[in-house]
Amino acid sequence: MSTPLQFPRIGSGVFQLMRRDLLLAIKRPGDVINPLFFFAMIAALFPLALGPDIRQLAAIGPGITWVAALLSMLLALNSLFLNDFEDGSLEQLILSPQPLPVMALGKTVVHWLLTGLPLILVSPLVVWSYGLDDAVVTVMLGTLLPGTLSLSLLGSIGAALTVGLQKSSALLSLLVLPLAMPVLIFGARTVSLAVAGDDISAGLYFLWGYCMLALTLAPFATAAALRISNE
Repeated sequence: MSTPLQFPRIGSGVFQLMRRDLLLAIKRPGDVINPLFFFAMIAALFPLALGPDIRQLAAIGPGITWVAALLSMLLALNSLFLNDFEDGSLEQLILSPQPLPVMALGKTVVHWLLTGLPLILVSPLVVWSYGLDDAVVTVMLGTLLPGTLSLSLLGSIGAALTVGLQKSSALLSLLVLPLAMPVLIFGARTVSLAVAGDDISAGLYFLWGYCMLALTLAPFATAAALRISNE
């Protein structure tokens, strides 16, 4: 009789945790604005440096946009569990009766809502600045959605492993970048194929498949990493 009651309790716990993180983000708007500003700054500097050659900009635009998105996501990953570690709530989260993988997934979803989703919403302006048309913008959005989700999920593992360590930002980048390289390569290549008018289905299938794999495994790996870091 107790099993059906566990699902609402788990859902309520995750909802309260996500609500808390969102309210804290509202009080610290810099955590949301800084990665977004960094993304826009990188994407805007390249056209200024390379000149107004529209063909050259169209050729490099997909790669630059994806590199900027990856670096911006990495910039925000360090704070994923750091504030909880510093105020002691991370230990309470680990000791709570709620499943730790589910709670870690909730925090990762909040991270994506605060970093990945704004990047997706701003990306059309960046793509248009490189002279690409609306069809390419649609493909860019279709690749950034699974791509940024995958980066948040993979980054949560690295953030959990390095929480509380000195110079954790550099170590976090070294841990996450090898896992993020397939997302970067296939994301940029898929958009480049769209620019050339070629078939993009293989790239989209890979990105969504990679995202589903990360969604399946990352919460459990993040939970294990949090327990190791807290010992």
